Amino acid sequence: MDDFDAEKAGDDRREETEMRWTRPLLIAGLWLAAPGAQAQLLPAPAASALGGGALGGVGQVLPDTLDRLGGIVDQSGLDRLSPARLADRLAAARAARIDVLLRQHGDAVELDDRREPARRGIILLTGADAAAIEKLRAAGYGVERIEAEGIDMAITRLTVPDGQSLARALRNVRKIAPQAQASADNLYFPSGAATEGRSAALAGHGSVGRGAAGLIDGGVAAHPALAGPIEQRGFVAGAPRASAHGTAVASLIGGYGSVKGAASGTPLLVADVYGDDPAGGSSFAIVRALGWMAARGARVVTISLVGPDNPLLAGAIRLVRDKGVMLVAAVGNDGPAAPPAYPASYPQVIAVTGVDGRGRLLPEAGRAAHVDFAAPGADMMAADMDGGRGKVRGTSFAAPLVAGRLMTGGSVEALRREAKPGRGKGYGAGILCDTCRNMD
Repeated sequence: MDDFDAEKAGDDRREETEMRWTRPLLIAGLWLAAPGAQAQLLPAPAASALGGGALGGVGQVLPDTLDRLGGIVDQSGLDRLSPARLADRLAAARAARIDVLLRQHGDAVELDDRREPARRGIILLTGADAAAIEKLRAAGYGVERIEAEGIDMAITRLTVPDGQSLARALRNVRKIAPQAQASADNLYFPSGAATEGRSAALAGHGSVGRGAAGLIDGGVAAHPALAGPIEQRGFVAGAPRASAHGTAVASLIGGYGSVKGAASGTPLLVADVYGDDPAGGSSFAIVRALGWMAARGARVVTISLVGPDNPLLAGAIRLVRDKGVMLVAAVGNDGPAAPPAYPASYPQVIAVTGVDGRGRLLPEAGRAAHVDFAAPGADMMAADMDGGRGKVRGTSFAAPLVAGRLMTGGSVEALRREAKPGRGKGYGAGILCDTCRNMD
């Protein structure tokens, strides 16, 4: 094959990839325009949300507003959908979520070479030698060397030259530094919807020592049910900032009283990876948060976020796990037909799916390379932003329950002994904390 044919073949493959991406966007457009569609699957967004409101600015972009597009909060009719119909609707919801993000924040977000959303113009590199770094500088890439706290990981952050797309730049960097691991700074989305409310003060009281539970999410609001020691740190612009999603997840780990968590009163280390940043929830922010958790001696860390496989994130998870930190993650809400979600699919991570009040797997529950446990993910309440409690739904809210039980039980083996059998495949070792619903 000569150079022309090779280039043409490459263009054909890229065109085919773009067509595969276009189909779900078309589905999203047609489905979202259909009468009654939003009432069946998505909560109707406020008028301000799509035009100059939360999406027009930067405040809490991913954890709250996009969650309203991507999360399923009303189960009405879902169980009656065929698997194919459900898969199309979930694919449409995910495509719409990403499309809105790109349209509203294209200056901060773009797609990588796999058509996954990522921070615009940033490439993360590990394992590059000095000669490769100099070649990259000569090719016009900005170079910044960073040491990740707590995990002894040397990271090179590259800035893409002006006028070059992230996808093209990734291909170029891999040619220049073939021995290194190059990846986009991919974005990770909350895997459940929580009730929004007014802006709220941050929770933060007491000292948090070693052995605490860690939470990587949005910030956590002050709430009567969260009276245990809480320490928060931000890893993006505008963080830490209270979010509905982070507050709900935190309450299901350490809450007590009106919202009782699976490990009531346990000290919490909270890493806000969203803040005010439209490209929040990125792999680099999560890696830095993991390092902080390891340095502070967190015992268990829960991550209710989902996104693509990412070499930098995978490496950080291995290093953190080697330091004895136990990791729990939600499998997401893109449905069983979706590709495996990460970080739940990494072998070092305890992957958690969700069940409803009748012990059935949520129809929207995503797929992971493995599922270890199930826990309540619907027909339940958690802390809201107004000091009360509200309904939540999604695998986001199953993961902290398993993390809480892991804090209490001390080992995965103890959780296996505690788990109750599910109704078939897909429950892993079984259901934990089935009565942890706060519905009384």
